[in-house]
Formats: sequence, C-alpha cells, structure tokens
Amino acid sequence: MANTHRPRVVIVGVGFGGLNAAQKLKKKDVDVLLVDRQNFHLFSPLLYQVATSGLEPGEIASPVRGIFRDAPNIRFLLGEVEHIDTDTQHITIRAKTQVRVEPYDYLILATGSQTHTFGVPGVEEYGFPLKTLADGVVLRNHVLKNFEKAAWSTVPAEREALTTIVVVGGGPTGLETAGAFQELLEKVLRQEFSDQLTDTPGRVILVEMLDHLLPTYPPMLQRSARRQLESIGVEVVLGEAVEEVQPDRIKLSSGRTILTRTLIWSAGVKASPMAEALGVPLHKSGRVQVLPTMEVIGLKNVYVVGDMAYLEDKKGEPYPMLIPVAKQQGQLAARNILRRLAGEPQKEFRYIDRGIMATIGRSRAVAWIYYKLPLSGFPAWVAWLGLHLITLMGFRNRLNVFVNWVWNYITYDRTVRIILEHRPRDEQELREQPEFLEEPEPVAITGWR
Repeated sequence: MANTHRPRVVIVGVGFGGLNAAQKLKKKDVDVLLVDRQNFHLFSPLLYQVATSGLEPGEIASPVRGIFRDAPNIRFLLGEVEHIDTDTQHITIRAKTQVRVEPYDYLILATGSQTHTFGVPGVEEYGFPLKTLADGVVLRNHVLKNFEKAAWSTVPAEREALTTIVVVGGGPTGLETAGAFQELLEKVLRQEFSDQLTDTPGRVILVEMLDHLLPTYPPMLQRSARRQLESIGVEVVLGEAVEEVQPDRIKLSSGRTILTRTLIWSAGVKASPMAEALGVPLHKSGRVQVLPTMEVIGLKNVYVVGDMAYLEDKKGEPYPMLIPVAKQQGQLAARNILRRLAGEPQKEFRYIDRGIMATIGRSRAVAWIYYKLPLSGFPAWVAWLGLHLITLMGFRNRLNVFVNWVWNYITYDRTVRIILEHRPRDEQELREQPEFLEEPEPVAITGWR
C-alpha cells in the first residue's frame, strides 16, 4: 500500500512570524496546524490607536479561520501549548479544561515577546502594558474612567493623578502612544470636560532613561522627534529612570515624584516564556539561539522565528525584535521546510531592511528610509500612513481604518470612547455548568481530522 502520509507542520503563534510562515505553506503538499491563544491575527503597530480611542479593536484584528478559509491544508486550534516533546515530536495543547496531544514532523515556534519590566517595583501591579488587544481595550477604559472620576473628585492631588498619563520608553511605541494620548487629551477630553476640570486640564509625560529618544535613529531625527512631541504639548523627560511605581504616583531616579494613575510601560520586551519549554540553552537575552536557517541549535526539525529567535548578522549584532524581521524569518522557515521535503539545500537568513519610522501624531513623524533618506514631519507621516494601510490585513480593515483616519483628521474627533467592560459570571452561574466541564484525561491525537 502506498504511503499517503503528508508531512505535518505545526506553527505556534499567529503573529507576523507565524502568519507569514503559514501563508508560504498555504495550498502546499503539507498539513499545517496553527495554534494560538487568540483566534485572530493582531496588527500590533496600530494597537496604540485602540488604546487612544481612534480605532475599534476589530479594525486591527483579523480572524485566523477567515484568513485561511480557502486553504484546505491549514487548520487552526485555539489553545495554549503546555509541553513540547522534541524527542517524540509531539506538543500538548490546552484549551481551558480540554487537553490534546498533536504530532508534528516540523515545528515552527513564533510566540513573540512579552513586556519586560526590568524588575522595577510596582510596574507589574500598577503599570499598563500595551502588547495585546485586551491591553489596548483595558487601557482605553481605564483612561476614560479616570477622567470621569476626576469630574467627581474635589481633591486637587487626586484629580491631577487621574488626569496625568505617563508613558515610559523613548522608542517608537512610546512616542506613538504619547503623541496619540496628547491629541486625545488636547482635541477631545479637555473640551468635553472643560467645565469640570478647569484646574486640572490633564497632561502627558514621556519618560526615557537615556538622554535622547529613538536610540537607533540618527541624531537629526532624534532631535526632530523631540521637537515634534513638545510642539503638541507632550512633556519629555530625558535621562531619568523610573525607580518605583505606586498606585497614584511614580518616583524617578532624580527623586522627582509624578502624580499619576496611568503608567504605560513601553520600555522594553523580552522573549516569550515558550523559549524555556524547548529545554535548550538560551542566550543571555532569554532568546532561543538558532542557525541561519532558523533551526534551533541542537534540536531536530524545530524552527524558531521572530522575537524569540537570537541570530547575529555579519557584524555580530543580533537582529532586532521588529516586525519585518519576524515576517522574513517566518517566510524563510516555511521555505526551508519545503526545500527539505524536495531534497534541496536550505537557505540562510538575509534580512532586507527598508528602514525605520515612527509617527508622533497628526502630520508628525520621523522616518529613515533604507537608512539613507531621513524624513521628518508631514512627508514622514504620509509615508507611515501608506505603509501601514498597505500591510494591514484585509480590504475591509483597510477601508475602515482609512475612513476613521480621514474622519479624525478632518474633525479631530475620537469616536471610540465607549466604556465597555467585561462582566464575569457570578458564582451561581458557574455552579450551574454541566458536569462534562470537569477536566478530562489528555487525548492523544494520531492523525488529522
């Protein structure tokens, strides 16, 4: 009897690395299983616009099953990987009380990164990360509720803390977040609360421990970025590190105290905890060391791409934890698997770097195109808009985002200002759940369904 077994590729994570790997394997002679804790791909560069009431969550997220609706060789499973057995080539996946084991011939791990607090006291408890779609919605609700609470408060210090937003980190994410919150404050909240918060109009403060913003940019663009931020009203604090975060204030290294109940932490990221599940020595950065083919050093048939992967360029510098790197590494891992199946030699990673850019607000941005052409202000902003519209997943999402951007540009309005929070089920409702929700034994899956 002929062997009808098709190679099985399991991809963990549907961020930019995992999604691009899956797209390269679409309609190929392999079976692909995508696994993620969320059922959507998030266009994370625009996450700050959800947090600042500019876009709806659904406008920057695309359901995974919809993306691969026309790809019969790709399945999706909503769940979290609990264990990886690289000897038997199986992964254990959990979805709440359900557990199953899936085999693989090739494994691609692309679970990205998480917020790095560097052990600063209070950040975990009182700070707000901005990595997931839920983070964006939670932060939006928090800021809007704080202004509503400030309208009720008669205590000046409390009102100041409620209406002060502090962003920590002078990289692109920090600049984009601070600029967007300043526009929300200046063009919307100050007007709508003008009769109730006359003594505390609110403020946005950006804190960076270095003496300059955007460390990887040329000095000219660093200075331009600061000027543009300050021109819209953001207070920029350089050369100061956050030493402690409390519920209503932060303490800086100089001893200065800032009253705030909104600390947004964008000062750094670290590799996903999934890196530790492989059982291989990690780089001191916590990232998985890979060969130029994106294979994990010391493991068979396992590839790691994106923020999890540690790989150095010809200059001995690690590739940055950026979306273009993740996309190109994901594509290479998929292509290399197909090359192996065809009996062809694998290729090594060669990064095509088109430059870097960051938006600061309406008609304000900085860009370094191919690291040769510096742009600032309106031209850089137009370039940023065009790039993000092109790379946004799905025509409907592009159209919705474009309409919202045009509307916001003309009216200065931020229409997504509804405080809508999840209400957990009460204990009585949980007790009424049927018995089959009790935890079952793990189920070994030996084939595709």
